[in-house]
Amino acid sequence: MKQIFQNLKDGQTQLMEIPAPKARRGTLLIKTKTSLISAGTERMLVAFGKSNWIDKAKSQPDKVKQVIEKIQTDGLLPTLDAVKSKLETPLPLGYSNVGTVIEVGEGVTGFSVGDTVLSNGNHSEIVCVPTNLCAKVPKNLSCETAAFGVVASIALQGIRILNPTMGETIVVTGLGLIGLVAVQLLKANGCKVIGIDYDASKCRLAEKFGATAVNMANGENPLDTAAALSGGKGVDGVLITAATASNEPVSQAARMCRKRGRIVLVGVTGLHLSRADFYEKELSFQVSCSYGPGRYDENYEQKGNDYPIGFVRWTEQRNFETVLYLMSQGLIDVSPLITHRYDFSKAPEAYELLTSREKYLGIILNYAGDEKETLKNSLDLSASHEIKPQKAVLGVIGAGNYAGRVLIPAFSRTSAVLHTISSSQGAGPVYFGKKFGFGTATTDSKSVLESKEINTVVITTRHDSHAHYVLEAIKQRKNIFVEKPLALTLNEIDSIEDEYKKAGKDAPLIMVGFNRRFSPQIQKMKALLSATKVPKTFIYTVNAGDIPANHWTQDPTSGGGRIIGEACHFIDLMRFLTGSKIAAVHSTFIGDNPAVTIRNDKATITVSFEDGSIGTVHYFANGAKSFPKERLEVFCGGAILQLDNFRKLTGYGWKGFSKMNLWSQDKGQNNCTKAFIDAIENGKESPIPFDEIIEVSRAAIKADLPEQNR
Repeated sequence: MKQIFQNLKDGQTQLMEIPAPKARRGTLLIKTKTSLISAGTERMLVAFGKSNWIDKAKSQPDKVKQVIEKIQTDGLLPTLDAVKSKLETPLPLGYSNVGTVIEVGEGVTGFSVGDTVLSNGNHSEIVCVPTNLCAKVPKNLSCETAAFGVVASIALQGIRILNPTMGETIVVTGLGLIGLVAVQLLKANGCKVIGIDYDASKCRLAEKFGATAVNMANGENPLDTAAALSGGKGVDGVLITAATASNEPVSQAARMCRKRGRIVLVGVTGLHLSRADFYEKELSFQVSCSYGPGRYDENYEQKGNDYPIGFVRWTEQRNFETVLYLMSQGLIDVSPLITHRYDFSKAPEAYELLTSREKYLGIILNYAGDEKETLKNSLDLSASHEIKPQKAVLGVIGAGNYAGRVLIPAFSRTSAVLHTISSSQGAGPVYFGKKFGFGTATTDSKSVLESKEINTVVITTRHDSHAHYVLEAIKQRKNIFVEKPLALTLNEIDSIEDEYKKAGKDAPLIMVGFNRRFSPQIQKMKALLSATKVPKTFIYTVNAGDIPANHWTQDPTSGGGRIIGEACHFIDLMRFLTGSKIAAVHSTFIGDNPAVTIRNDKATITVSFEDGSIGTVHYFANGAKSFPKERLEVFCGGAILQLDNFRKLTGYGWKGFSKMNLWSQDKGQNNCTKAFIDAIENGKESPIPFDEIIEVSRAAIKADLPEQNR
């Protein structure tokens, strides 16, 4: 199937051939009939991509600050590599899609195969969308009309926040797609409406829909019009749907409002507000978030947990349903808003229009194609490989940011054959597959596990799926490299251990991506510490950086939390440097306080070892990002080793050793993957013994448990 992507590095819009997605639990698989290009959001993305590096930096000063901080802590080359990778990764475009349901995922109710639905799916021949982001299209609506439903929901949500009442005078600033739909919604609500824009044709459309238009290009004064239409009292509210860097729309809105008027920002404007404009009138100002309640809430959007209607009357989905109903009743007319139609195969031409001087408003993409052809879940990337006996033949499951930027490049530098790359969404496998020379890209992970040619599986998916894939790969007798963690629960660890033992002499190699122990500086520390048999003490300070509470890694069910998901690295590293089994693990979280949302990402973990060594991991997510992320200090036999962020190693009191500094940070990823592949191809044992992997994984899970359950 084909899908539209944007390259943010050079601004190129691509129509890429990718594997079709598979329906997942709680989703609908939809064959697209029509989609609408967002003249505002998508134009900004295209313009950003086509801008030079200086303009890109000027438009995102917060990102520039992050880059500078990363250079200070990680070094120039790793930072440039991360920025380049981020900009080069294809970005899917589009969020207003209408099509036919061709498959219903497990657990879905209320939808059937053959239903015509509106969704926030991308511009793609096939989309897989969670049901809370879908709504059935009334039978009397055309697909082209329904395609405006998501954009109309953005307007509706802004109006819901504005809360206009019948007879009030409301201004709409910015008469693009959202603004012109908002005009109609406000008229349907019994309001007097003033529409403001610099485009005469848009002003004429607003007048057609019943608004009093103000053409700023002709020098018309919106303040005079507002005063006249409101009887000199000032307007009741202003809905700003414009996109501009100027502060003027907000300032102008404040000046035309009555006392205690309301201003709602739906678009993008400058926000340097004048206190004087707001103070005397006691104005209220609020920003509207997209389609409505549920937006950016993973529990609602991805997991399908709806808000009770008695407490949250209008959600994203219910807003979709509302605008579709209003369209079916003739209260919203979008036909005059359509200025261009393109066949989907010519979509790049439509995106050229966004940065041209030609006037446009609603740009419709219409789809056609053979359903059987578009439903292929695998794509031949035309990379040929000679598969020899004893070679490691890799199938990679997962194509996220870390996999594409770090892990897959590391494997590509080994002698392994890169056979297949899989992910639930087809863009990642195709992009990284072509970049690194895989033979096949697929959205069917099961085909990787069942392939007779693939003998090694690399698992780099979300944490909650790791144990499942590890167990299936053991049953298939495939070697396994799983990005940490191995599993999220002690029961999962037990199951993996049992399955591994059941395999007996046929058990495959299992490796967890504990890469730090393979760092050249850690290898040097290991050599120095091995020369002395006295117990060691470790202080590992991790400036982990804050991650929002709603991020998937913080979710106990999908990410497991940051101790299991990341602090396992540091427990493993101390286990490696001591060379001794873990005797006990204890952790103390930051105190229970209303100011602290997540406690277990601000923790001190103490580990004791059978040889008498002890180690403390200070894992803190409440520090400054400009401070280096990791520092390890080892005290041993009257000497000290200090490692700063895998760049600077300093020895104190060591005979013949004082320092080992690197030009660029090296956390051992390349050495880690090389050691794993060498073990497979040369018949060696796993670079990390299986018992050690199980031991460290259990310790990390116990460190995250309440004291009584450890």
